[in-house]
Amino acid sequence: MIEGILIGLSTALSFTNILMVMVGCFAGTIIGMLPGLGPMTAIALMIPITYGFDPSTGLILMAGVYYGAVFGGSTSSILLNAPGVPGTVATAFDGYPMAQQGKAGKALAIAAYSSFAGGTISAIFLLIAAPSLSKVSLSFQSPDYFALMILGLTAISAFSSKGQFLKAMMMVVLGLMLATVGQDSLSDITRFTFNNMNLTDGISFVLIVMATFAMSEALTIIFRGKDPNRAAKQISLTELGSIKVNKEETIKMAKTIPRSSILGFLIGVLPGAGATIASFLAYGMERNYVNDEEKQKFGKGSVHGLSAPETANNAACSGSFVPLLTLGIPGSGTTAVMLGALLGFGIQPGPRLYQTNPEIFWSVIMSMYIGMVILLILNLPLIPYIARILAVPRNFLIPLILFFSVTGIYLMSFNNFDIFLMIGIAVVATFLRLYDFPMPPLILAFVLGGLMEETLRRSLLISDGSPSFLWERPITLIILLLTITIVGWQIFSTFRKKS
Repeated sequence: MIEGILIGLSTALSFTNILMVMVGCFAGTIIGMLPGLGPMTAIALMIPITYGFDPSTGLILMAGVYYGAVFGGSTSSILLNAPGVPGTVATAFDGYPMAQQGKAGKALAIAAYSSFAGGTISAIFLLIAAPSLSKVSLSFQSPDYFALMILGLTAISAFSSKGQFLKAMMMVVLGLMLATVGQDSLSDITRFTFNNMNLTDGISFVLIVMATFAMSEALTIIFRGKDPNRAAKQISLTELGSIKVNKEETIKMAKTIPRSSILGFLIGVLPGAGATIASFLAYGMERNYVNDEEKQKFGKGSVHGLSAPETANNAACSGSFVPLLTLGIPGSGTTAVMLGALLGFGIQPGPRLYQTNPEIFWSVIMSMYIGMVILLILNLPLIPYIARILAVPRNFLIPLILFFSVTGIYLMSFNNFDIFLMIGIAVVATFLRLYDFPMPPLILAFVLGGLMEETLRRSLLISDGSPSFLWERPITLIILLLTITIVGWQIFSTFRKKS
């Protein structure tokens, strides 16, 4: 481990990588603050930039954008009651009331300290857990991986918003269908290309991400129109108040941060869970832990209620890297985007990454420590200035998103067909968004589609075409039983609500 840490430090502390951490954190913070945009959109916009980079540098940049967006998403939640990212929804419960009391600066400071602590503690957990899980996962075989991918797709659907399990599973099927377009890797037979040579190599992952997140997000904002209450919600950004935190508030944070960090990290490790679920669970757990007097303050500007979700959502970010780096299975929609980017670099995340590319494995972990320090420095002294970005009119923001999306895709392939295909997929994605179909399951299914097909075929070859590979190995059977349990519980919950 010591050798790995030294390798990670030497890679992460290079001038280029430190610069990428700073750029990623800054860009993530700004994009995270803008309501409606999230880390997936931010990373999607970064992917074309990272091509030509060293894989370590590219992943460090995207990781910085990821936790920077979650870190910065609290700003719009606190000041506007408009969460910049889904993971900061719970932050608004007590952050916004605190801002209305004239304590916006204090609320932003508490959020910054909590985010820093949660991210740092979970990075330590990642340092310890990732190598151990990597060694365990070396015992995994093709049937286990196939079952694990099914679990990941089922889990991200199960953890979707209430009443969206069926919609999420439909998006999973759509993502798997899109993943089959192009040339079969085993037989070299082209599938679902409709005699179009441009589809022989399949649909570009970057194209899918840019269409379903960046471009469709901009189109969705146009169709839904402006929020008429947005101006009323916005407080004076020049009157944020003091950012000092007193002794009593520090003690409250010190009690909240450890348990919220542990919970957030564990939730982040689960495939499909992520920062949003972690923040809500931490908020609920903290409300049950405090005394009756403090419990009455929840929803009215409680320090516990603000610190808990901010700690948990940043801890979950680090936790989501565990299945990505050790198993090659994304822990969230955002890490699914990163998985696609890594595959584009020619790097296969998984159990052997620890051995074959230790500089990537360890540099990402070590860069998180650097990133958390940069984010703390960025979010405290610059709060009054960064907050002004929230006042950027959407009629300026939307054209920029559309411009970068179209330009990024064209510069990757220099093919007009990709632009038209992206626009077509973006229109369909916008339509699905308006009817509340979640996009992360589609991305996750698209990324895992090829790997699922490969592991399924390999498993069938090993078992001479028999489906017995699904229950012959204990690990495979346990994972599938867990998947069946999740599906069964969702069906039961649906029928119970209807009755």
